[in-house]
Amino acid sequence: MLKSFIVFVLAFVGVFIIDQNIKTIFLDGFRWYGDYFSLILTYNKGVAFSMLAFLEGNLKYLQLLLISSVVIYLGFNRNIFKPYCLPSGLLLGAGSSNLYDRFIHGGVVDYVYWHKWFEFAVFNFADVMVNFSVILILIISLKKNKKI
Repeated sequence: MLKSFIVFVLAFVGVFIIDQNIKTIFLDGFRWYGDYFSLILTYNKGVAFSMLAFLEGNLKYLQLLLISSVVIYLGFNRNIFKPYCLPSGLLLGAGSSNLYDRFIHGGVVDYVYWHKWFEFAVFNFADVMVNFSVILILIISLKKNKKI
């Protein structure tokens, strides 16, 4: 269990620190405009694709409740936590980094903007880690179900 906890903490802290450091680069003024994608600064007041933006400042409390609930659930279900410690750390680190943005900057700091052939939502490193952690959870789940 100690090994799982260490993996969780390293993943959590690693994603949080990397994401916040990248965001600081953009908050300090860095911009780059390319043909396919650009690196710009924008603040997302909602969740994915700006959904729930109408909740404004209350969204951060909803996100705090969600992250806290997941932590409590994993704390009470250690048999689930152990095989999912890495993706849980990645997911909660990314979510916490975006939550931190909501409290400090009033919205999530996003910076990757794809605009060739179609315009995609602006996103950040934490968003990528959320998607990556979900893929890891699915892979681990499929491997566990194969063994049964």
